[in-house]
Amino acid sequence: MSVNLLKGLYCGLTKPFPCAYLPDKDEQLLVVTQSPMDAERYEVLLSMGFRRNGSDVYRPYCHHCHACESVRVDVDAFSPNRRQRRVARKNSDLTLRIEHSFTPEHFDLYCRYINARHRDGGMYPPSESQLAHFAKAAWLPLSLICLYRGKQLMACAVTDETPAAYSALYTFFDPDEEARSLGTQGVLMQLEAAKARGKQWLYLGYQIDACQKMNYKTQFMPYERYSGGAWQRFTGAAS
Repeated sequence: MSVNLLKGLYCGLTKPFPCAYLPDKDEQLLVVTQSPMDAERYEVLLSMGFRRNGSDVYRPYCHHCHACESVRVDVDAFSPNRRQRRVARKNSDLTLRIEHSFTPEHFDLYCRYINARHRDGGMYPPSESQLAHFAKAAWLPLSLICLYRGKQLMACAVTDETPAAYSALYTFFDPDEEARSLGTQGVLMQLEAAKARGKQWLYLGYQIDACQKMNYKTQFMPYERYSGGAWQRFTGAAS
């Protein structure tokens, strides 16, 4: 079935450019250049270590570095550890909603988040067109998994939905609510929504062990990493 879904798939390789995560490295991307893309085809590509930015589907293809490994969490087998249970209790007053379009409230929260947390990054300064460009794909409906306190938007996770999986694209949240650990809660709410909709996997993007800000992904057990062309499972006792 996977082979049939990927008929007509063509890819191209970018030129090397400075890696955004490892300052002493260059990176190259394998980019899908031609394909009748849809949610089912994208799900197969997710299972092969691909991701997307806007309508562009890619994966790292660096000859001398294999640090980027796609991570996915087994939704049914996931068991929160002690810290994650504590975070969930802190946020038990929040309501989860799934939405399918951006509103001014989403954009306002996005701007506040980027201005407070990522002034040194490539997404600064934030703009509405920037958010739409990387969040939306022409071939996939937009899904936003959101947390509200009453009518106030607290967190928003742009999350791709395929038949058997969710894929976390980008999460932004209220930067003034640091005590709530809304980054962790953002993953927990995606797992909750994935389980409610019968999904097998939650893809969390790439893990780079040398990049400290990515290491939160390995705290959601059990998870799998795509390494050497195969998924390797990692388990650990909840603590």
